[in-house]
Order: sequence, then C-alpha cells, then structure tokens
Amino acid sequence: MEGAGYKVVFEKGGVYLHTSAKKHQDPDSLIAGVIRVVEKDSDVLLQWVPVEEAGDSTQILFAKKDVSGGDACTSEEEPTFDPGYEPDWAVISTVRPQPRHAEPTRGAEPSSPRGSWAFSVSLGELKSIRRSKPGLSWAYLVLVTQAGGSLPALHFHRGGTRALLRVLSRYLLLASSPQDSRLYLVFPHDSSALSSSFHHLQLFDQDSSNVVSRFLQDPYSTTFGGFSRVTNFFRGALQPHPEGASPDLPPPPDDEPEPGFEVISCVELGPRPAVERAPPVTEEEWAHHVGPEGRLQQVPMLKARIFSGGLSPGLRREAWKFLLGYLSWEGSAEEHKAHVRKKTDEYFRMKLQWKSVSPEQERRNSLLHGYRSLIERDVSRTDRTNKFYEGPENPGLGLLNDILLTYCMYHFDLGYVQGMSDLLSPILYVIQNEVDAFWCFCGFMELVHGNFEESQETMKRQLGQLLLLLRVLDPSLCDFLDSQDSGSLCFCFRWLLIWFKREFPFPDVLRLWEVLWTGLPGPNLHLLVACAILDMERDTLMLSGFGSNEILKHINELTMKLSVEDVLTRAEALYRQLTACPELPHNVQEVLGLVPPTEPHSPSPPASPLPLSPTRAPPAPPPPEDTAPQPDSSLEILPEDEEEEGEEEESVKS
Repeated sequence: MEGAGYKVVFEKGGVYLHTSAKKHQDPDSLIAGVIRVVEKDSDVLLQWVPVEEAGDSTQILFAKKDVSGGDACTSEEEPTFDPGYEPDWAVISTVRPQPRHAEPTRGAEPSSPRGSWAFSVSLGELKSIRRSKPGLSWAYLVLVTQAGGSLPALHFHRGGTRALLRVLSRYLLLASSPQDSRLYLVFPHDSSALSSSFHHLQLFDQDSSNVVSRFLQDPYSTTFGGFSRVTNFFRGALQPHPEGASPDLPPPPDDEPEPGFEVISCVELGPRPAVERAPPVTEEEWAHHVGPEGRLQQVPMLKARIFSGGLSPGLRREAWKFLLGYLSWEGSAEEHKAHVRKKTDEYFRMKLQWKSVSPEQERRNSLLHGYRSLIERDVSRTDRTNKFYEGPENPGLGLLNDILLTYCMYHFDLGYVQGMSDLLSPILYVIQNEVDAFWCFCGFMELVHGNFEESQETMKRQLGQLLLLLRVLDPSLCDFLDSQDSGSLCFCFRWLLIWFKREFPFPDVLRLWEVLWTGLPGPNLHLLVACAILDMERDTLMLSGFGSNEILKHINELTMKLSVEDVLTRAEALYRQLTACPELPHNVQEVLGLVPPTEPHSPSPPASPLPLSPTRAPPAPPPPEDTAPQPDSSLEILPEDEEEEGEEEESVKS
C-alpha cells in the first residue's frame, strides 16, 4: 500500500503470538497476525497487527499468501543458491545506532482485546534479533529493543523468517554475535559511521574505503569471526578501545582476547618452491617395512612415502586398514587377527539390532524408518556408473545399505546424513569385505563426523580457515571474490563436506584420500587442496569477468576435469611456501598444525522464548533444550529436502 509518505515494502500473514506457556497451545492462546515493514516519511517501521478470527480482509493489506487457509499458500521466492549451511557473519563494531521514536500502532482497534498486542517499532530502536533453533515445528523471531525490553516472540507458522530478515538487511546491518550464532546484533547501514573506525588507515596507498567496502559486502571474510588479534597495519587500529567500546557487544571473559581469526595484511610470502610427486608405494616396498611378528617398521618413513606417492592399487586393501585406524601400526599379525575377530562379533551384534526390528515395530520408530528411507534412496544413486555398483540386483548396494544402517546403531547421535554414502562407497570398493569396510568407514567418520552435525559449526570453521589461508596466499583473488558476492566461498562447501568425492574421477579419489589420511604434512591438507584448485583457476575466474552465478557455474563444471596429481603437487607447494614465511600469522600456523590450536570460548546456547503478557516483563528464559538429530537433513551443495517452514539454516548477509 502506498500513500502520502507511507509505503508497505513487506507483508507476511500467518505470524502468530503464543500467549500461553503450555507446550500445546490452545486455539484461544494463539493470536494470528500480519507482520509488515513500512516506509513512513523518513523512517522505517516494523509492525505487527492481529487479525480477528472473522477474517476481516481489510486488515490484510496486499498479502501474498492466504492467511485463512494453509492450502492456498504459495512458496516464497528462494535464493538462487543455497549452500546448505549458515555462515557466521560475525562483526565487531564500536558504532552504536541512535534510536528513533516509534510510530503509533496501525492495525487492530485499541478497543479490541487482541488489539493491545499490536506493536510498531522503528528499525532504529532494534538492538538485536534472536532466531529459533532448528528442528521446531515452525520458526520464531524475538526482537529486543535498545531500551532492553523484548517484544512478543513472533511465530511464523507458514514460514517467512528468511524473507523478513532479507528485507530488514536492506535497512540494517545484521551481524551474528561472536558468542551466539543465532543472535543477530543490529547496526545501521551507515558506511560513513563504519568508515570512522578505519579513516586513519592508508593501506597500499589506497583509500581505506576499500576496506570498509569489503567489510560491508562480506563481514565474515573481512573480520574472521572477530578482531581477536590484528597483525601488521591493523594491529591496534581496528581493536575497540575500552572507552569507546559498545555496551551492546559482550566483552570477552576476563578481558582476554576474543578467539577468532587474525585480519591478515602485508604478509610477504617467498617464492613458491617446486615440488615433484613420487611413484606409488608398491607391495614390495611395503613388504620391506614388515618386520618380525608382522609388525610394521619405520612407520613415519612409510607414511611419508604414502603422502608423496600414494599406494599401488593392489596394496590398498591392506594399507587402508592402517591408514583409517582399523589396525594398529604397532600391532603384530596375531594381535591384528584377534582384533578382527573381536570387531567382527561387535559388528554383527549391532547389525542384529536393526535387523531384528519387525515392520510393525518400525512403523512406531519414525527415526529408524527415516534413516532407512534416506539410506535406500541415497544408495540407489551412489556411484552407479562404477562396475562394482552397477545393475539393479548388485550385491554391493545391499552391503552399502547394511553398513550404513549399522552405523546408525554405532553412532546414535549422528545417525545417517546425506553424503555419508559417498564416503563409504570407495572404502567398500577397495576393502570388499562388509565388516572390515564398516570399521574403516568408522575410522573415516572419526575424521569428518563434524561435517555432518546439524549445527554445522565444523563446516563453518573450515570455510573460515580456508578463507584465512586463501587471503594470505592470494589477497587479489579474495578481493575479486568479495566484489562478486562470493567471498564466503560457499561454492567450496561440497568440496570440504565429502572430501572432493564428486570433483575427481573415482580412481583419483582413492589416491587423494589415502594421501590425506596420512595426516601429513599437517592436519588440514584438504584445505590446501581447495586452495590449490582455486589457485589453478584464478586467472579464468578473474580475467573472464565472472559474476557470482558464473563463478558457481564454473566451479561446478570443474567436476571430473581436475588432475589429482597436479592438485596435490600444488597443494604441497603452497604448504611449503606458507611454512617458509618467517612472519606467518599465528592463526595460520594453527590451521597448518605448526602450533597448538587456541582453545575457543564456549558460546552460551540460545534459549527458546516464553510467551509474553502485554503488561508483564519477560520471564527468565528456560534451560536450553536438546535437539534430536534429523535423518532427512540434506547436506548436498543444493539441498533438496529443505523446506521454507523449517527455516533451519539460512544466513542474512548485509
């Protein structure tokens, strides 16, 4: 609706207030309403007004969805690309927005009993916005004002939190709290205010507005989770001073530096050394390392050879059991036999747990039924072009299914998540034994299980570490990606999630994984593999004038076109180039495993809101609730099972 100085820029129906603290809400305790963002004169307002059950259509202005019936809803427009994870847009700022006066409420009449719940607040008065945890029936938002009070929690029964936050990000800078990824701190979209924090910096003889521009476009990559330690030109200049620190931002405990990534600038790297890969380890060479009683000797030297050359195909079935921790490098042949017997019994006991569940029992076990359905669907499309898995009655498919279901019994908390079948398939192909393949798969999952956790904190951390390395190695490429709204490196999500399984031909994946499993030269070689691929494609990306969609398209089209030997050679060269730098920042050293990692501060878990009374102060938050794992969580680069109503993993990028 547009009028004299009044324009509705966003409207969403099906937004409820819950006025009862009961777990199951009575119909009378639910107040349906409409949320609007309104431009009025020189101000922007956020309004919520109730809709009476009689369904007075005049109260619903330009609603895109039918608020009187759920079937008439049409899905909201989704972003072109959804990486399936939630980047932590952490921003540190000393700028405090000036509150503006709220406009009078528009909507229900004050005489209406439900009209007393209506509110209208200027966006300038907002201090923070809290999102709900995933796994709830619907998403909610809690708005906190500069005065310190909370507005009633808004429950989006038909979805729409992402759309609302996207609209708010036009007027505000929404930044995740460094200590709570679901708490958005609110700052004004005022680049001049941010520039005041940078005005004295003249980097590379250029105006500091470039820094501010990158900060506004991609606060995550620019700040790396908070200005915990700042090197070179940035040291001290960007750290908030105590007398100017914003009271809106929680200080680090005990005045210690807040954990996070260093802002990197002016790191002088030396020349990139030449690296040559060695030939694969042969069965004869392996045999030279087998000593008395079948114990392996000179294990560090053997691992170094596997790192530099990989394994010959005939050796993988034996060597992978050591690389994945199924067999001990120090054990004797007899000890290995006893260990295999013990693990065989353990495997079949776990397998019997799900095999003995009757169809009638499974109908009452939605979790197991969900895992089974998802596994059957994924197995049916995993590496079907490989001869080991091709054909409708292929026994390899049955083994994949059984091993993955048994893993659900082994790791109840994690269960099965999409992408795990991609990790198991090469292992079963090489090992060709159900029990041994299961325990090797468990060893692999010990390395990457964090990739599949619902919070996806591990994936966010790895993407941040990847960006940290890339900014040291190639600042120009990072600046280019920032300028094309690709600075978060979300197009690398699938690479890290399943360790490049879909980027290389199947035989190359075997070579890549066995090299990565050595743990050499450090714990995060897979991040340098990603840097190597981007380094190989930098000229194509930067000289072709690609935008964000073209960058994503180009990266996806690299699938099956990469040479694993070239990539590994370049990744090792990048590692040597970094480690040769005498002034390598401490956080980069941590990523490369050169120094022990700094223990991060544990953030406080977000709490669910209680319903508010129009005349009461907000009650104390209840203790945090545990969230059960969801068997249908999609972890593909383009999630296919995510629904708008879930609102589980979406970020707001200013």
